[in-house]
Amino acid sequence: MAGDFSGKVAMVTGAGSGMGKATAILFAKRGAKVVVSDIDVKGGEDTVKQIKDAGGEASFVKCDVAKKEEVQALIKKTVELYGKLDCAYNNAGINSGIGTPTADYKEEDWDALQAVNLKAVFLCMKYELQQMLKQGNKCSIVNTSSVSGLSSHPVAPAYVSSKFGCVGLTKTAALEYAKTNVRINCVCPGPVYTALFYKVDEAIPGAAEAVKSIVPMGRAGQPEEVAECVLFLSSDEASFVTALAMTVDGGMAAM
Repeated sequence: MAGDFSGKVAMVTGAGSGMGKATAILFAKRGAKVVVSDIDVKGGEDTVKQIKDAGGEASFVKCDVAKKEEVQALIKKTVELYGKLDCAYNNAGINSGIGTPTADYKEEDWDALQAVNLKAVFLCMKYELQQMLKQGNKCSIVNTSSVSGLSSHPVAPAYVSSKFGCVGLTKTAALEYAKTNVRINCVCPGPVYTALFYKVDEAIPGAAEAVKSIVPMGRAGQPEEVAECVLFLSSDEASFVTALAMTVDGGMAAM
Protein backbone atom coordinates (compact mmCIF):
# COMPACT_ATOMS: atom_id res chain seq x y z
CA MET A 1 0.00 0.00 0.00
CA ALA A 2 1.31 3.44 -0.91
CA GLY A 3 2.06 5.68 2.06
CA ASP A 4 0.58 8.72 3.67
CA PHE A 5 -0.27 11.70 1.43
CA SER A 6 -1.23 14.03 4.28
CA GLY A 7 -0.19 17.59 3.50
CA LYS A 8 0.11 16.86 -0.21
CA VAL A 9 -1.96 18.21 -3.09
CA ALA A 10 -2.96 15.89 -5.92
CA MET A 11 -4.60 16.78 -9.22
CA VAL A 12 -6.38 14.17 -11.36
CA THR A 13 -7.75 14.66 -14.88
CA GLY A 14 -10.51 12.48 -16.23
CA ALA A 15 -11.62 12.11 -12.62
CA GLY A 16 -15.35 12.04 -13.31
CA SER A 17 -15.38 8.28 -13.84
CA GLY A 18 -13.32 5.12 -14.09
CA MET A 19 -9.64 5.05 -13.15
CA GLY A 20 -9.47 8.80 -12.59
CA LYS A 21 -12.36 8.74 -10.16
CA ALA A 22 -10.96 5.75 -8.27
CA THR A 23 -7.55 7.42 -8.04
CA ALA A 24 -8.93 10.76 -6.84
CA ILE A 25 -10.92 8.99 -4.13
CA LEU A 26 -7.88 6.96 -3.07
CA PHE A 27 -5.62 10.04 -2.92
CA ALA A 28 -8.16 11.67 -0.61
CA LYS A 29 -8.51 8.53 1.49
CA ARG A 30 -4.74 8.57 2.02
CA GLY A 31 -4.80 12.19 3.16
CA ALA A 32 -4.24 14.35 0.07
CA LYS A 33 -6.19 17.44 -0.88
CA VAL A 34 -7.49 16.63 -4.34
CA VAL A 35 -8.34 18.73 -7.37
CA VAL A 36 -10.81 16.71 -9.43
CA SER A 37 -10.85 17.71 -13.10
CA ASP A 38 -12.97 16.56 -16.00
CA ILE A 39 -14.92 17.96 -18.92
CA ASP A 40 -17.90 16.09 -17.42
CA VAL A 41 -19.19 18.45 -14.73
CA LYS A 42 -21.72 16.02 -13.27
CA GLY A 43 -19.21 13.20 -13.01
CA GLY A 44 -16.53 15.44 -11.52
CA GLU A 45 -18.86 16.94 -8.95
CA ASP A 46 -20.03 13.46 -7.98
CA THR A 47 -16.42 12.43 -7.34
CA VAL A 48 -15.94 15.48 -5.11
CA LYS A 49 -19.13 14.67 -3.23
CA GLN A 50 -17.99 11.11 -2.57
CA ILE A 51 -14.66 12.38 -1.27
CA LYS A 52 -16.27 14.98 1.00
CA ASP A 53 -18.91 12.53 2.26
CA ALA A 54 -16.04 10.27 3.35
CA GLY A 55 -14.37 13.14 5.22
CA GLY A 56 -11.81 14.12 2.58
CA GLU A 57 -11.01 17.45 0.97
CA ALA A 58 -11.54 18.05 -2.76
CA SER A 59 -12.55 20.66 -5.31
CA PHE A 60 -13.82 20.32 -8.87
CA VAL A 61 -12.29 22.28 -11.75
CA LYS A 62 -13.77 21.82 -15.21
CA CYS A 63 -11.12 21.49 -17.90
CA ASP A 64 -10.84 20.48 -21.53
CA VAL A 65 -7.28 19.14 -21.39
CA ALA A 66 -6.84 19.54 -25.16
CA LYS A 67 -6.94 23.33 -24.78
CA LYS A 68 -3.80 25.09 -23.55
CA GLU A 69 -5.62 27.96 -21.85
CA GLU A 70 -7.82 25.59 -19.86
CA VAL A 71 -4.86 23.48 -18.74
CA GLN A 72 -3.03 26.62 -17.62
CA ALA A 73 -6.14 27.72 -15.73
CA LEU A 74 -6.41 24.28 -14.09
CA ILE A 75 -2.88 24.43 -12.70
CA LYS A 76 -3.33 28.05 -11.61
CA LYS A 77 -6.60 27.21 -9.83
CA THR A 78 -4.99 24.22 -8.10
CA VAL A 79 -2.30 26.50 -6.65
CA GLU A 80 -4.88 29.15 -5.72
CA LEU A 81 -6.94 26.57 -3.86
CA TYR A 82 -4.21 24.64 -2.07
CA GLY A 83 -0.95 26.54 -2.49
CA LYS A 84 1.01 23.96 -4.52
CA LEU A 85 0.89 20.83 -6.68
CA ASP A 86 2.67 17.69 -5.46
CA CYS A 87 1.12 14.87 -7.47
CA ALA A 88 -0.47 14.95 -10.92
CA TYR A 89 -2.26 12.07 -12.60
CA ASN A 90 -2.91 12.83 -16.28
CA ASN A 91 -5.60 10.30 -17.01
CA ALA A 92 -8.17 11.90 -19.35
CA GLY A 93 -8.64 9.91 -22.55
CA ILE A 94 -11.04 8.88 -25.29
CA ASN A 95 -11.31 6.10 -27.87
CA SER A 96 -13.16 7.28 -30.99
CA GLY A 97 -13.31 5.27 -34.20
CA ILE A 98 -12.83 1.96 -32.44
CA GLY A 99 -13.07 -1.07 -34.72
CA THR A 100 -12.02 0.87 -37.83
CA PRO A 101 -8.92 -0.13 -39.86
CA THR A 102 -6.36 2.46 -40.90
CA ALA A 103 -7.53 2.89 -44.52
CA ASP A 104 -11.06 3.71 -43.35
CA TYR A 105 -10.23 5.74 -40.27
CA LYS A 106 -11.67 9.28 -40.36
CA GLU A 107 -9.21 12.14 -40.15
CA GLU A 108 -11.45 14.05 -37.78
CA ASP A 109 -11.57 11.05 -35.42
CA TRP A 110 -7.78 10.83 -35.57
CA ASP A 111 -7.35 14.52 -34.72
CA ALA A 112 -9.88 14.44 -31.88
CA LEU A 113 -8.34 11.39 -30.26
CA GLN A 114 -4.74 12.59 -30.53
CA ALA A 115 -5.74 15.94 -29.03
CA VAL A 116 -7.03 14.31 -25.84
CA ASN A 117 -4.81 11.24 -25.56
CA LEU A 118 -1.44 12.69 -26.53
CA LYS A 119 -1.39 16.48 -26.99
CA ALA A 120 -3.19 16.90 -23.67
CA VAL A 121 -0.59 14.78 -21.87
CA PHE A 122 2.09 17.11 -23.27
CA LEU A 123 0.15 20.22 -22.26
CA CYS A 124 -0.56 18.94 -18.76
CA MET A 125 3.05 17.92 -18.17
CA LYS A 126 4.36 21.20 -19.58
CA TYR A 127 2.47 23.35 -17.09
CA GLU A 128 2.65 20.88 -14.20
CA LEU A 129 6.43 20.79 -14.58
CA GLN A 130 6.69 24.58 -14.62
CA GLN A 131 4.84 24.72 -11.29
CA MET A 132 6.60 21.75 -9.67
CA LEU A 133 10.09 22.91 -10.60
CA LYS A 134 9.38 26.29 -8.98
CA GLN A 135 8.32 24.61 -5.74
CA GLY A 136 11.52 22.63 -5.24
CA ASN A 137 9.90 19.87 -3.17
CA LYS A 138 9.59 16.23 -4.24
CA CYS A 139 6.83 15.88 -6.85
CA SER A 140 5.42 13.19 -9.12
CA ILE A 141 3.62 12.99 -12.45
CA VAL A 142 1.86 9.84 -13.64
CA ASN A 143 0.29 9.50 -17.10
CA THR A 144 -2.21 6.92 -18.32
CA SER A 145 -0.95 4.98 -21.32
CA SER A 146 -2.15 1.42 -22.03
CA VAL A 147 -0.93 -2.07 -22.73
CA SER A 148 -1.79 -0.91 -26.27
CA GLY A 149 1.11 1.51 -25.90
CA LEU A 150 3.50 -1.41 -25.56
CA SER A 151 2.12 -3.94 -28.04
CA SER A 152 -0.01 -3.10 -31.06
CA HIS A 153 -3.32 -4.56 -32.20
CA PRO A 154 -5.52 -3.96 -35.27
CA VAL A 155 -8.51 -1.65 -35.89
CA ALA A 156 -7.44 1.05 -33.43
CA PRO A 157 -4.74 3.04 -35.26
CA ALA A 158 -5.25 6.37 -33.50
CA TYR A 159 -5.66 4.89 -30.03
CA VAL A 160 -2.62 2.63 -30.30
CA SER A 161 -0.40 5.37 -31.72
CA SER A 162 -1.51 7.82 -29.02
CA LYS A 163 -0.68 5.36 -26.27
CA PHE A 164 2.72 4.49 -27.77
CA GLY A 165 3.30 8.24 -27.93
CA CYS A 166 2.33 8.63 -24.28
CA VAL A 167 4.96 6.09 -23.24
CA GLY A 168 7.60 7.84 -25.33
CA LEU A 169 6.67 11.27 -24.00
CA THR A 170 6.72 9.99 -20.42
CA LYS A 171 10.18 8.47 -20.77
CA THR A 172 11.59 11.52 -22.56
CA ALA A 173 10.38 13.96 -19.93
CA ALA A 174 11.46 11.64 -17.11
CA LEU A 175 15.02 11.63 -18.45
CA GLU A 176 15.00 15.40 -18.99
CA TYR A 177 14.10 16.02 -15.35
CA ALA A 178 15.73 13.01 -13.67
CA LYS A 179 18.13 15.23 -11.69
CA THR A 180 15.35 17.50 -10.44
CA ASN A 181 12.68 17.07 -7.78
CA VAL A 182 10.13 15.61 -10.26
CA ARG A 183 9.65 11.93 -11.12
CA ILE A 184 7.57 11.01 -14.19
CA ASN A 185 6.05 7.58 -14.90
CA CYS A 186 3.04 6.06 -16.63
CA VAL A 187 0.67 3.18 -16.02
CA CYS A 188 -0.22 0.83 -18.88
CA PRO A 189 -3.53 -0.82 -17.99
CA GLY A 190 -4.99 -3.74 -19.87
CA PRO A 191 -8.78 -4.05 -20.07
CA VAL A 192 -10.37 -2.33 -17.09
CA TYR A 193 -14.06 -2.13 -16.24
CA THR A 194 -14.63 1.52 -17.21
CA ALA A 195 -16.99 3.37 -19.55
CA LEU A 196 -14.38 3.05 -22.33
CA PHE A 197 -14.28 -0.70 -21.80
CA TYR A 198 -18.02 -1.02 -22.34
CA LYS A 199 -17.83 1.35 -25.33
CA VAL A 200 -15.40 -1.08 -26.98
CA ASP A 201 -17.79 -3.94 -26.27
CA GLU A 202 -20.57 -2.01 -28.00
CA ALA A 203 -18.39 -1.35 -31.06
CA ILE A 204 -17.03 -4.89 -31.18
CA PRO A 205 -19.72 -7.25 -29.82
CA GLY A 206 -18.24 -9.95 -27.63
CA ALA A 207 -15.10 -7.97 -26.79
CA ALA A 208 -15.85 -7.97 -23.07
CA GLU A 209 -16.32 -11.73 -23.02
CA ALA A 210 -13.17 -12.21 -25.09
CA VAL A 211 -11.16 -10.66 -22.26
CA LYS A 212 -11.35 -13.99 -20.47
CA SER A 213 -9.34 -15.62 -23.23
CA ILE A 214 -6.81 -12.83 -23.92
CA VAL A 215 -5.93 -11.85 -20.34
CA PRO A 216 -3.88 -14.53 -18.58
CA MET A 217 -5.67 -13.83 -15.30
CA GLY A 218 -8.98 -14.41 -17.08
CA ARG A 219 -10.68 -11.12 -16.25
CA ALA A 220 -10.56 -7.37 -16.71
CA GLY A 221 -9.17 -5.17 -13.98
CA GLN A 222 -10.99 -2.88 -11.58
CA PRO A 223 -10.33 0.89 -11.57
CA GLU A 224 -9.24 0.63 -7.94
CA GLU A 225 -6.45 -1.78 -8.91
CA VAL A 226 -5.00 0.81 -11.27
CA ALA A 227 -5.43 3.52 -8.64
CA GLU A 228 -3.24 1.60 -6.19
CA CYS A 229 -0.44 1.53 -8.77
CA VAL A 230 -0.79 5.26 -9.48
CA LEU A 231 -0.50 6.03 -5.78
CA PHE A 232 2.56 3.83 -5.43
CA LEU A 233 4.28 5.66 -8.29
CA SER A 234 3.26 8.98 -6.72
CA SER A 235 4.49 8.03 -3.25
CA ASP A 236 7.81 8.42 -1.46
CA GLU A 237 8.08 4.62 -1.53
CA ALA A 238 8.77 4.97 -5.28
CA SER A 239 11.49 7.59 -4.76
CA PHE A 240 13.96 5.80 -7.10
CA VAL A 241 11.37 5.06 -9.80
CA THR A 242 11.17 7.27 -12.87
CA ALA A 243 10.67 6.69 -16.64
CA LEU A 244 8.72 3.50 -15.88
CA ALA A 245 5.85 2.21 -18.02
CA MET A 246 4.13 0.02 -15.41
CA THR A 247 1.87 -2.70 -16.77
CA VAL A 248 -1.38 -3.25 -14.87
CA ASP A 249 -2.78 -5.82 -17.26
CA GLY A 250 -3.26 -9.26 -15.72
CA GLY A 251 -0.21 -10.52 -17.58
CA MET A 252 -1.12 -9.45 -21.14
CA ALA A 253 2.20 -7.74 -21.93
CA ALA A 254 4.10 -10.95 -21.13
CA MET A 255 2.32 -12.94 -23.84
